[in-house]
Amino acid sequence: MVDFALLHRPALANAKSVSFGAPSATGRITLTALPEGHVLHVLAARGSGDLKGLIPQIGDGAPHAVRPYGPGQWFVIGDAPLSAVAIFGKTPLLDGKASISDQGHGRVRIGISGASVEAVLAKGTAVDLALSNFPVGHSAMTLIGHISALISRTGTESFELLVLRGFAESLWDELIQMSLEFGVDARAGK
Repeated sequence: MVDFALLHRPALANAKSVSFGAPSATGRITLTALPEGHVLHVLAARGSGDLKGLIPQIGDGAPHAVRPYGPGQWFVIGDAPLSAVAIFGKTPLLDGKASISDQGHGRVRIGISGASVEAVLAKGTAVDLALSNFPVGHSAMTLIGHISALISRTGTESFELLVLRGFAESLWDELIQMSLEFGVDARAGK
């Protein structure tokens, strides 16, 4: 018998959520706390071969839902939470070629967009984020300041950052500081 109820509180529920910086309408940055849906870590088994065609079948079919994380590793991202039954129902697709681990409880997604988004992110990472080198759908594990994050381009002027839950609010505050010269509209989750 459970003596207490666990209440889910979004990681960015108390984060700053207003407009900051320059009043300019051009080049403003939009910072958004994305839904805390599902984050599935897929880890290939040794000698499993090429799984690039198989991994998208685990996701919900959303564009760019599969994020390469490292050799033989991917994150499968989605806005809707998945039950344990739904997650374990996907394991037969992998048939011993890979394993799935639910990381949704420990990782937070932050969206950042705007005409000056590449300039903002360049202040915190050494990854070349120019569209020609980092096309839509591309991901890279990097540091943003001192915080490790998976950065993914989701549009020509938009990125998604996947960060450990304990660092989400610090990264949020750093992104606001890096965006001040362009102006930033921050929309935290409630």
